[in-house]
Amino acid sequence: MSAPTGFRRLVPGNRRTIRFSIDGKPVQALAGDSVLTALRINAAPARTSEFGDGPRAGFCLMGACQDCWVTLKDGRRLRACETPVEDGMNIITALPSETQWPGA
Repeated sequence: MSAPTGFRRLVPGNRRTIRFSIDGKPVQALAGDSVLTALRINAAPARTSEFGDGPRAGFCLMGACQDCWVTLKDGRRLRACETPVEDGMNIITALPSETQWPGA
């Protein structure tokens, strides 16, 4: 798996493939990848900022900065840097217009 973002796997190891989707598009990652790693390997931002300053990609990578929160299609929100990707996840990176913060 290689992404046009320049992110690539250095040592994939012998891990099973995880199948999930980003904004409805089927993609793959490897078992043990965080959601943030899976998003970046698949050339997607972690999310669109609800404050209107564009795509976000995570910042601290350890769960402190609040920059990588993503929403799953079922409505759950999670920190992409701390959550392992799972089979069947449907990750939404763009907020629907009705959930945008006022003034965004």
